[in-house]
Amino acid sequence: MATSHLEYNEKTSATEVASAFASHIRDKNVVITGVGPNSLGEALALAIGSQKPRNLILASRTKAKVQEVAAKVQDLSPETSVEAVVLNLASQKSIHEAASKIQSLADRVDTLINNAGMMVLERETTDEGIEVQFGTNHVGHFLFTNLLIPQLKNAAKVSGPGSTRIINVTSAGHRLSPVRFSDYNLEGKDVPIDERPPDGLPPMFSTTAEGYNGWLAYGQSKTANILFTVYLSQHMASSGIVSYGVHPGSIWTGLSRGLDDIGYETMSKTSSFWKNADQGAATMLVAAYDPALKAVSDPSEVYLSDCQFAKTAPHAVNMDSAERLFHLSEKLVGIKFAL
Repeated sequence: MATSHLEYNEKTSATEVASAFASHIRDKNVVITGVGPNSLGEALALAIGSQKPRNLILASRTKAKVQEVAAKVQDLSPETSVEAVVLNLASQKSIHEAASKIQSLADRVDTLINNAGMMVLERETTDEGIEVQFGTNHVGHFLFTNLLIPQLKNAAKVSGPGSTRIINVTSAGHRLSPVRFSDYNLEGKDVPIDERPPDGLPPMFSTTAEGYNGWLAYGQSKTANILFTVYLSQHMASSGIVSYGVHPGSIWTGLSRGLDDIGYETMSKTSSFWKNADQGAATMLVAAYDPALKAVSDPSEVYLSDCQFAKTAPHAVNMDSAERLFHLSEKLVGIKFAL
């Protein structure tokens, strides 16, 4: 599979992509998580908002911040209905409330962009006691997405196959760790070889005596984003819904607010090209609206970077792991979902 714009690359902007796919955005209902000022979420909202979607629902943990972005988009596109929804992905109660609010606002969702994410170096947990990066970046979005499946299916019924899409924002950081099914809270339990980090990582990626390493926890959560995408791509195609995982590229965002000096130094060495927010949001829009992207038969073809398809670490596209993660996630949210 290939995109329809092979000339797009790391320098392409979301504004440019939205303009190119304007007819696929117009009159659609769009939900974006992780929307705040000076963020990838804001860049996504502004780019999509510029092409007259019918409803743009922006979700974030902080009401004032998401309302600030909503006001900007409303000024840009007065004919679009723009709604701000409070969503704390570290609280399953908040996720249920946000999903219920969205269900009352729109009977269908054409595009869901799970953009929110966090990275911390010290152990934190969600309201339910799950390690906070796994719990927020994956489990929170897992619950949120599944609660909106009826709205996504409604959209797919009135759109062509492959037009309704779920975009999960992941990271090249998925290469740091598989999902640690035996120790997803990183509590120091012994894990089998296939759940351990790859060989050759620097000492800073080693777990502590208590079992925790923020980098590995982040890597696990980003692998989970891709495995969830793999599961959705295989199980939702019959409903006309497709899913893609996206690495935005190297960009300094609020995601890095939890890093210490060593963390900043490490991050600064990971790329020779640092994107602005508009460039960072571009690949999400390719994944969300490029008509060349349809149902995925090969689980390895779900990942995009720099506006083109890219390869993942093998542990991120293993179908058995995707199935196992889905059922673990159901257990962690206390609900069985029939897709």
